[in-house]
Amino acid sequence: MEYNFKEIEEKWQKIWQEKKIFTAEVKSDKPKYYLLEMFPYPSGKIHMGHVRNYTIADVAARYRLMRGFNVLHPMGFDAFGQPAENAAIKNRTRPDIWTHKCIDWMKIELKKMGFSYDWEREVSTCDSSYYKWNQWIFLKMLERGIAYKKASNVNWCPVCETTLANEEVVDGGCWRCYAKVEQKELEQWFLKTTEYKERLLEDLSQLKEWPQRVIAMQTNWLGKSQGVEIYFKLKKDNKTIPVFTTRVDTIFGATYIVLAPEHPLLKSNIKYQISNINEVFDYIEKAQNKTKLERTEKDKTGVEAKGIKAINPVNNEEVPIWIADYVLMEYGTGAIMAVPAHDQRDFLFAKEHSLPMKVVIQPSAVSHQLSANELKEAYEGDGAQINSGEFNGLPNQEAKTKIAEWMEKKGIGKIQEHWRLRDWLISRQRYWGTPIPIIYCQKCGIVPVPFENLPVELPKDAPFTGEGGSPLGKVKEFVNVNCPKCNSPARRETDTMATFFDSSWYFLRFCSARFENGPFDKEKAKYWMPVDQYIGGIEHAILHLLYARFFTKFFKDLGMVSFDEPFCRLLTQGMVLKDGEVMSKSRGNIVDPDSIIKNYGADTLRVFVLFAAPPETELEWDDRGIEGAFRFLNRVWRIKDNLKEKTDGSLAKVMHKTVKKVTEDIENFKFNTAIAALMEFVNAIYQSGADREVFSSLVIMLGPIAPHFSEELWETLGNKESVCKARWPKYDPAFLIEENVTMVVQVNGKIRSKIDVPAGRCEDRLKEIVLSDTALKPWIQGKPFKKFIVVPDKLINIVV
Repeated sequence: MEYNFKEIEEKWQKIWQEKKIFTAEVKSDKPKYYLLEMFPYPSGKIHMGHVRNYTIADVAARYRLMRGFNVLHPMGFDAFGQPAENAAIKNRTRPDIWTHKCIDWMKIELKKMGFSYDWEREVSTCDSSYYKWNQWIFLKMLERGIAYKKASNVNWCPVCETTLANEEVVDGGCWRCYAKVEQKELEQWFLKTTEYKERLLEDLSQLKEWPQRVIAMQTNWLGKSQGVEIYFKLKKDNKTIPVFTTRVDTIFGATYIVLAPEHPLLKSNIKYQISNINEVFDYIEKAQNKTKLERTEKDKTGVEAKGIKAINPVNNEEVPIWIADYVLMEYGTGAIMAVPAHDQRDFLFAKEHSLPMKVVIQPSAVSHQLSANELKEAYEGDGAQINSGEFNGLPNQEAKTKIAEWMEKKGIGKIQEHWRLRDWLISRQRYWGTPIPIIYCQKCGIVPVPFENLPVELPKDAPFTGEGGSPLGKVKEFVNVNCPKCNSPARRETDTMATFFDSSWYFLRFCSARFENGPFDKEKAKYWMPVDQYIGGIEHAILHLLYARFFTKFFKDLGMVSFDEPFCRLLTQGMVLKDGEVMSKSRGNIVDPDSIIKNYGADTLRVFVLFAAPPETELEWDDRGIEGAFRFLNRVWRIKDNLKEKTDGSLAKVMHKTVKKVTEDIENFKFNTAIAALMEFVNAIYQSGADREVFSSLVIMLGPIAPHFSEELWETLGNKESVCKARWPKYDPAFLIEENVTMVVQVNGKIRSKIDVPAGRCEDRLKEIVLSDTALKPWIQGKPFKKFIVVPDKLINIVV
């Protein structure tokens, strides 16, 4: 008879909630374990990606609880952001009503899965009790010069009168109204992440249990590079154009330079020397109406600024000046030197516009001196310097240092380090986010909202259409205030914060979610932090993790935490696929978790997602796998009706081996092989029959994986406490010793026999057994042994 999963799961979810089984408190007598998944955006329904992520984490949390740890396993909602605004407009409702409705529905679904969350610590970032502390943090950053305001370009829809993220620009138009998107310069708020660049890079070495892939992605995003800032000069008036390069060994091959369309030189009086200025301005206007993605990833276009030339400072050669949209002002100096013979992007651009090339690095594999006419593509490898003045003949890697030192000595360049990292733009011209706590006064200028006046709350009656600029700017009661300093009429900031701000410190709030005297209780954070295990998607490997690390270092500077890094161990789980593609509504390949829970139960779904693939890899959905997981649980269920008084010794041996295997696999997040070991254990039980002790160990090991199911079986065995509080089984090493082993015997590298011998036999005794083996006589009789090599309990290799 199949087990009644619906009745069992509802029963145990109710008991866990009533008894507060997963409520965490500070306890000095137990080691702490803080496990956290990246909290979700409340879209209204959980999908299979959520199920997989949270099931992986739940197994780890329940396992640690059963190992005697004091486990903190909280959950909340990353609730601000553009999707809620769009849904509110579409459904003609307010974003707060829509969001809280979605949160309520998601909580029901999460509880159906049996996840062991401490719901008393729940936070939603759209609640003023949370975003009040966003504003507090911002003001602390402002006090320390970390928050500041400056002009910056944004994607701007002139019809909707709002900024757009790069992802919301579709084929150069607004995703909502299709109007052509413009680049608009606005005064916006930034956080000085660059102030922390060295620490963000250096402290990556502390993260021994992070995936190397993520470490590499963070390192590349920070982008520290050593190079030379080279001083090109304008031919006519000697103005300097600084250019940064990491390939100073190719400077003698620079045949043109390229400026970003926003380069200040093009706004100076130099523009009057450009003979085709109208063509240049037309190109600049078109470039400024493109997104950064369009500029850097699509066809490389450009225009020459005719009438002006630059001088290459190492050889005094004139080089043309081009303007091209693939050069961005915010990276480097806004100008690059182009070496088409040794850079593929420059090579393609030079070919397109018939620009000269000059080879300055000779490949060692080419016997004659390479000329530019022979190049089918840029040569980007190492070699010897040619056409490089006094540096000819030097290996180019050695020449890098010597040329840099020579240029610095001559005053035509400076050895520098550059970083890819830029300060973080947090201003959003939207409604559904944390209001930035700033007031603008004509007398006093920029005035921070006093701490005692926080939170600055979002008005609920903002007109909401998605058009005509920020809704906050249309609420007079919100905008018009008196200056906190001089009491004169003033106005509020109507920008809101980027939602990454919310998720950059929520893990600290969970330590004391109801604390009212600061973002978090320092003493409780000291106990629980850092997070022992963090789990989430690889798509957050750069920005979210970088910002969370930045906030932690800022809090350390404030004396609020004592550690450098927020997450000790990181797991990035793979996506869930169906028919080889990521599940999505547009593809029509969604599998609804609700339907699986309804037909098979949450525990079956949990077993499947854990067994189908290792956590870090992609999981291919398979309906047959669900059926198999359900059959497995029913096989276990039936064991309870056929328990023996005493189990034989062979099953005890299997049990101890299984305990060892499952324990090690769960510790290392190898849940698929842990479940495989449990399946083998069940097969052995069906062959031999299990007593109460053996069956109890099986039920406990299934506890983290199929919790409702295991709770019910644990209760049928007469236990009063939850299986979560059961002691995790231990294995006896004595049961792991094999009494007999089969050893392969090779003669001169070829398998000639197999022998069954007692485990741990010494070499002399093995020689005796080999010599008496009739199967080996044709190969060894009368032949002296040159070598007798033994791999204990596995292999004997004889050389005769």
